[in-house]
Amino acid sequence: MAVAESLGFAKVTESLLNVAEHVSAVSGVSHGAVVTFIGQVRDHDPDAAGRVTGLDYSAHPDAGRIIGEIAARVLAQHPLVVLAVSHRIGHLDVGDLALVAAVASAHRGDAFAACEALVEAVKKEVPIWKKQFEVDGTHSWVGL
Repeated sequence: MAVAESLGFAKVTESLLNVAEHVSAVSGVSHGAVVTFIGQVRDHDPDAAGRVTGLDYSAHPDAGRIIGEIAARVLAQHPLVVLAVSHRIGHLDVGDLALVAAVASAHRGDAFAACEALVEAVKKEVPIWKKQFEVDGTHSWVGL
């Protein structure tokens, strides 16, 4: 299977993220395993003094290209999988989905390993920063 056929999509978007869209993009009759990761905005953070009420995600203009490169690299390292990944930018409230990844393969071990590699690389390498808002009206930047 060629890399292009193994990539459902990899994007940075302002649109709401849809888990079913990601699962659909990787599902197929030869895939016995579909692993998903859902990163959602939580109401607390180690960097916050109080309760978190929301986040503003900002991205470098190259973020879309970089997430695509990461996806291609993960596919090269895990050639038996199909994947789809999205990171949302803009304002997100607590509970909103910030990152969704879906990886499918014939066997669960391949899907789990590729999904973990994908999520870790996206979190570490895609130039996305968050402005974190707290209940008292203060804010702080994380990931600069």
